[in-house]
Amino acid sequence: MDNWVVAMMLGASLFLGAIALFAFLWALKNGQFDDEEKFLNAAKFDTEEDLIDAVTSEKKTEELKKKVYKPE
Repeated sequence: MDNWVVAMMLGASLFLGAIALFAFLWALKNGQFDDEEKFLNAAKFDTEEDLIDAVTSEKKTEELKKKVYKPE
């Protein structure tokens, strides 16, 4: 009696699933999930001293943000 509802819902879910699969495969093919800068960011610092300077600078920036945006 209500088999047509089940068939319609099954057909609609298969159609939407196929669209989602197509979109995912298209994104993979076009490099949407590639992180090209992952290794470039690691090579940004030439020496260990540069890396330490960057970390201390970031810590100072965070401390200043905490002081400036301190809720009262």
